Amino acid sequence: MALSFEEQTRIDLAVTFRIIAHLGMHEAVANHFSAAVSPDGKRFLLNPKWKHFSRIRASDLLLLDAGDGACAQRDDVDATAWAIHGQIHQRLPEARVVLHLHPIYTTSVACLAEPRIPPVDQNTARYFNRVAIDTLYGGMADTAEEGARLAALLAGKSRLLMGNHGVMVTGTAIGEAFDDIWTLERACQILVTAWSTGQPLKILSDAVAEKTARAWEGIPDFSRQHFEEMKALMIAADPSLLD
Repeated sequence: MALSFEEQTRIDLAVTFRIIAHLGMHEAVANHFSAAVSPDGKRFLLNPKWKHFSRIRASDLLLLDAGDGACAQRDDVDATAWAIHGQIHQRLPEARVVLHLHPIYTTSVACLAEPRIPPVDQNTARYFNRVAIDTLYGGMADTAEEGARLAALLAGKSRLLMGNHGVMVTGTAIGEAFDDIWTLERACQILVTAWSTGQPLKILSDAVAEKTARAWEGIPDFSRQHFEEMKALMIAADPSLLD
């Protein structure tokens, strides 16, 4: 029997949590992923409060309505998750998937006085002129106003480098969003390693960087297949995630 859209989304989102934990990109029992399951984007799946990514199953994901303020009062809904993801799904219907993490290298770049990702290789070039930057960190993002502010910064962009905080990636499909945030972390790892040598960076020309970024945008099937390969590994390791 074919799975419904929500059932398949549950599986793919649960897989994404497992992959991120497997790769060590998670942070304790914090951070959140969400995926819309309604045409207007307002009904969305979200991980429950303080459950470790490595233990999340498809059935654990919460089904919430961005337009229902009562969701904020639920014991299993984290306040920061509701503030950020609820506002994005309410305001940006095109953001079908929202991944928020504090991975080491991307967060390190976000902590610079001038957060930036100069194009020094093929991975960093993927983000040339394609990342919004927030430099106004003011503490835990646990209010609707803060969520709305972050949503506004994402207008016209699908990635947000959150100064002194972490990173957020949005997308139209789970597989593509996963590969995007994975490549962003890899790009920042390369960048931080290059900076650590103390030698000057050889930065690509704007023309080459733009050409490379557009080439990345032309191969979404690469991103989807990366996800499918990792998905197969996660299911083989623990089929219970499908429950």
